[in-house]
Amino acid sequence: MVTFVEIVSPHSRVALGDGCGAPTELYRPLSEAAAGKDVRLVLGWVPGPVSHLDLEAFADVRTVMGGSGLRRAIENGRVRSVPCRLSAVPRLLTGALRPDLLVATLVRRGDGLYPGTESSYLRGLIAAGVPVAAVVSTLAPCADSGPPIPPGQVTVLAETDTPPLEIPDAAPSAADDVIARQVAALVPEGARIQVGPGRLAQAIVGALEVPVRVDSGLLPEPVVDLEAKGLLIGEPSAAYLAGTRRLYDWAEGRRILHPIEHTHDLGRLSAADAPPLVALNSALEVDLDGQVNAEGVGPAAAGMIGGHPDFSAAAARGPGASVIALPSTVKGAPTLVERLSRPVTTPSHDVEVVVTERGVADLRGLDRTERRAALRALWDGEILARADRSGH
Repeated sequence: MVTFVEIVSPHSRVALGDGCGAPTELYRPLSEAAAGKDVRLVLGWVPGPVSHLDLEAFADVRTVMGGSGLRRAIENGRVRSVPCRLSAVPRLLTGALRPDLLVATLVRRGDGLYPGTESSYLRGLIAAGVPVAAVVSTLAPCADSGPPIPPGQVTVLAETDTPPLEIPDAAPSAADDVIARQVAALVPEGARIQVGPGRLAQAIVGALEVPVRVDSGLLPEPVVDLEAKGLLIGEPSAAYLAGTRRLYDWAEGRRILHPIEHTHDLGRLSAADAPPLVALNSALEVDLDGQVNAEGVGPAAAGMIGGHPDFSAAAARGPGASVIALPSTVKGAPTLVERLSRPVTTPSHDVEVVVTERGVADLRGLDRTERRAALRALWDGEILARADRSGH
């Protein structure tokens, strides 16, 4: 059988498939084959552990997204986080960061091999002719909307019966439930919704009471409950699945996963003749002008850019709404700040409505002074005074 030693060339660049179906079984042999060869590594969304991936074996490691699995490595500088919106990733990966090899998890169905729990940037690299080194999963679902991958482009290195990473629903807090109900009231019947990862986003989907379409980068597990309640219109569209076995079993055989070039296409998302898009995103910090930081607080790399600015911009320019939902405080510190502790993820002009457990600030049609007043009113004087005293 072919091994990485034969296909990983010196001075080459390797991209790893990302998401819950990342090829973790190949982390160790890839690291061993890359050691001492000046090999560069490109990563995407990494929600799971990377303990078997020896980052020191690579001359350079960069991520175009991030994720909880890379948090410590980003914070200590071993992984460089490239700031880019998700819609720009395909251009980066076929340009400045074009890999010589894609390492991915695939699934086998009757007519060939397909991506499993994500289409993400895999399809774009495959279409660009990048060779694929694959582990074939026997337990991952096949929910990809594309054709089988050309057989001559794939080298199968292994098979695995290890299931995809599971991201179980976290129990929402009392504040999450309040926020979720207020956000759900902003979603009109028949709208398309986009949600990000996390506990609050899951609570929001669970709080919806009207039929909706799902047009998102990430497809979370509560979409199964939406369908069970008769509130899911048509088939959803997403680049990634993120849930447990329940979601993966539900997704099997559905053509719902699409490449980033489709899922994050601003023209498609904001089309005037499409159902309104309501972007439901969270934030780590919001400043008084309504600018959003979703990447981290100070030195802590607790988030990522991802599709946050893509969907916010598309919703703001189309017939829907760009909503930012977040608690008013986290660990006693206010989330409304005078100045963000990180660069801006999403600009203020793409933020239309801000929701906390304290209420809703509708910023549409307001000037800068009015926006600042509306946000100050949403966070009461006591919280703002605490922010001033703490130096936020």
